[in-house]
Amino acid sequence: MSEVLVEVRRGGVVEGVHRGHAVVLAPDGSVERAWGDPQAPILPRSSNKPAQASAMVRAGLPLDGELLALAAASHSGEEFHIDGVRRILAMGGLDESSLLTPPELPIDDPVRLEVQLAGGTASSTYMNCSGKHAAMLLTCVVNDWPVSDYTSPEHPLQRMIVAEITERAGEQPWAVAVDGCGAPVLGLTVAGLARMGASIAGADDEAGRRVADAMRGNPDWVAGTRRDAAALQRSLPGALIKEGAESVYLVVLPDGRAIALKIEDGGGRARPVAMAGILKAIGVDNDVIESQAHPVLLGGGRPVGEIVPAFG
Repeated sequence: MSEVLVEVRRGGVVEGVHRGHAVVLAPDGSVERAWGDPQAPILPRSSNKPAQASAMVRAGLPLDGELLALAAASHSGEEFHIDGVRRILAMGGLDESSLLTPPELPIDDPVRLEVQLAGGTASSTYMNCSGKHAAMLLTCVVNDWPVSDYTSPEHPLQRMIVAEITERAGEQPWAVAVDGCGAPVLGLTVAGLARMGASIAGADDEAGRRVADAMRGNPDWVAGTRRDAAALQRSLPGALIKEGAESVYLVVLPDGRAIALKIEDGGGRARPVAMAGILKAIGVDNDVIESQAHPVLLGGGRPVGEIVPAFG
């Protein structure tokens, strides 16, 4: 059963709660702390991207640094992100018309407003998964695989990703669904997601090391310049951090502990609060974590409450 992880407090009253599941795995893979059910089945959404990227690197994806980080990103649609997507596509002799991502506006609020004020419209490159899709296309070109149906679960690329995630998570995916970007998303348990992240962060294989190094070294390419996940990454050098839609979060600390979190109702406001609370509970704290643990609620333009972790 899920556990209350976050409380919404207004004027001293608990106005609402967010339930969920979370686990902290020790470096040896044992459960150090847990809330709710570590074996709860979830769809990790974009928190699967580090393993999707390592599968592509194993298949010959010729990227490193910022562009490999973009392959594992949920980008904000900032100008450098869009330029990076186009650079990846150009390496394969392709352009934006090859992307199967749905047309969207940037997920970053200021960037989206800037695009709209400039008369821009939704596009496949603005969609936050377009870096992953561009890398998938380039991997197909390198291997002489078809590019027209690269998101099909039967495509050789997607079969490789299934094998990669299965190996790194230490479990068989319990479901294959369709992610918001149109690519397959594999279901894991909360603990399986944590194991997968730990396998990338502490990898003794080249593919995992390259992905982990790229993500750690380029947080703005993974999660934009303003979002909470990038701020947390910058505050924890050596960590590996990837958030996912519907309030999923993966954090692997430099000491090898791996944390996976799923907020049951998918409420995005609860995700950084719960993760900050978990980090504080296991002895990890800094100014960014402290601020993310207690976002303020306003009433009449003044502070009247806060969103807080429901545990210590």
